[in-house]
Amino acid sequence: MNIAEKPIAAIIGRLTSTGDGIHMIANGYKKGFRIGTHMHREAQLVYAAKGTMQVTTPKGRWLVPPDRAVWVPALSEHAIDVLKDHKAQRLLVAGVDPAVTKLDLVRRMNGNKTWLDCCVDLGSESVDTRSNAEEALRWLAKHHYGSVLLITSDWHMRRARFEFQKVLGARYRLVTDAVRSEPSFLTLFGEYNKYLLRRVAVWADI
Repeated sequence: MNIAEKPIAAIIGRLTSTGDGIHMIANGYKKGFRIGTHMHREAQLVYAAKGTMQVTTPKGRWLVPPDRAVWVPALSEHAIDVLKDHKAQRLLVAGVDPAVTKLDLVRRMNGNKTWLDCCVDLGSESVDTRSNAEEALRWLAKHHYGSVLLITSDWHMRRARFEFQKVLGARYRLVTDAVRSEPSFLTLFGEYNKYLLRRVAVWADI
């Protein structure tokens, strides 16, 4: 692990100070760039002005999409991976209850209605993971996209990735990000059996 020899305040050339002990450093990195495990003597706010980053610590992983940030305490080990170097164009939320509207999301999440109207699509055609993938395929084709970032819970990711890879094939690039959770044993048991049964069904061409 690399430990920063100089505190952030001592870095010159790329430093902007607010005058109250807060210092800002702006860097641009290409997709695939990785900053290996390291730590700083000061706390750090990792902010994505554009693109998408992943911050990894011994306690977990956090996805940092545009206009979002992750707080890294002082002397905390972390690594940063650049997943995308530009903003995602749209977001599809698949499997939404037909009764749910964008206004409901704005109220529930205290979100931005302009952004939701512009860049978020609510898909209500799918009823399970397989139809989620099929709905996503139609959405990708409609918007002429060549890649998609699949986000779901960690316990569901293996089956979701399997279904999406089967439906999307080699035409679309699939990137996954599993949201860390603490599922119960029954949830894991049920999901594992669904995954096995689905693999068998595909093998048997059912």
